[in-house]
Amino acid sequence: MPVARTPHRRHRDRRRFATVAVALTVLAGAGVASASAGAEPRTSTAASSRTAPQRGTLVSAELLYTLASAKESAAELTASGYDPGAARHGVDAYRLVYRTVDEHGRPTVASGLFTVPRGVQGRLRTVSFAHGTGVHRVDAPSMQRKTFLTGPSVAYASAGFAAVAPDYLGMGTGPGRHPWMDVPSETTASLDLLRAAHRFAPRTGRTLEREVLVTGFSQGASAALGLGRALQADEDRYFRLGALAPISGAYDFGGAELPALLAGDGELEPRSGVAYAAYTLVAFDRVHDVYEQPGEVFRDPAVEELFDGLHTGPQMIGALPRTLDDLLTPYGRDLLAHPRGGLAAGLRATDSVCEDWKPKAPMRLYMAKGDEQATVRNTANCAAAFAGKGVEVPVVDLGAVDHQKSRHLGSNVRGTAEVVRWFSTLRTGGDR
Repeated sequence: MPVARTPHRRHRDRRRFATVAVALTVLAGAGVASASAGAEPRTSTAASSRTAPQRGTLVSAELLYTLASAKESAAELTASGYDPGAARHGVDAYRLVYRTVDEHGRPTVASGLFTVPRGVQGRLRTVSFAHGTGVHRVDAPSMQRKTFLTGPSVAYASAGFAAVAPDYLGMGTGPGRHPWMDVPSETTASLDLLRAAHRFAPRTGRTLEREVLVTGFSQGASAALGLGRALQADEDRYFRLGALAPISGAYDFGGAELPALLAGDGELEPRSGVAYAAYTLVAFDRVHDVYEQPGEVFRDPAVEELFDGLHTGPQMIGALPRTLDDLLTPYGRDLLAHPRGGLAAGLRATDSVCEDWKPKAPMRLYMAKGDEQATVRNTANCAAAFAGKGVEVPVVDLGAVDHQKSRHLGSNVRGTAEVVRWFSTLRTGGDR
């Protein structure tokens, strides 16, 4: 049983790890990426130290790289594993650092990637893309080049859109540790990046249209729904929701995803299940106080430190036990099977993305049968929740779309190409 709570939680006593190498893979161990260490960013703007800490205020913007032509954009997409078919322009890619709030509502800063098509001035339609799970702080769009993480941003920008891609809190250049699957903070980070991009765009000779086309993959699919909900609720004075197209999300994390990874029936890949189970307990504890000591839920308390933002995907996977039984204490497994306390509270917020609102904009849900990381019941349950409110959301099965031996990753590669095409057909007030 868990030990009694004390006023001084163990977080203050955690040991610090030295910075590790920046080579990484995504959480499942597929999709090798490398940080853009060879790039030569140029600071194009910086905010004064006297700037008020207003959400969405731009702190700095760096030009990370330029793809001079459509041909270079197509080559970049091909190198990243994405379909280059919609590339019509070169691309300028910037890292924006901006003011936002953390998971507890306190002022902080975050970073994100802002990409625009070269040779296109004036008003641009805007796409917000939220990326999938990573464990190292460089597993973020503004920290990468020619990778699985940056492909969607280049795809949208080279097709003629302005694209914003938040790194999330605790990733990229932002401070702290990442509150994984915390939809409220993913929403504020995404919305505040839009505001920062809106402020920065005129310095490049462009302005952003009000309607935002919102998409995201895996973890980012829930973040996309959170942002869409906020935009529809007029949480920003300027931006409005134009369309929604999330891909392979864990929308019913407590009701579908956790039961699937605990079942051990072969639907989900076991090693990924171990990683997600560990990340769930560690990340939700950071926000919702799930356990007092890591030894309550993990047989090896050192598991907690694998998610400090300084370990790469391969390091994390290599250090984790191979099975859930070796990872979790009986109490830890029972907590995931029957969430309560802080974990239940966190799951209620995460799982609300399809439950507590009625989308009015055009919307599609994308998935791929055989997804080894996000059970397709997530998508089915989300569509059913919206149908219960009178909104019939089309579900698009992307088919057998493996990328680096992963159906989950492949759904993002194929889904990005499909969403680019769909967004390109939409106009304000278009049909679903």
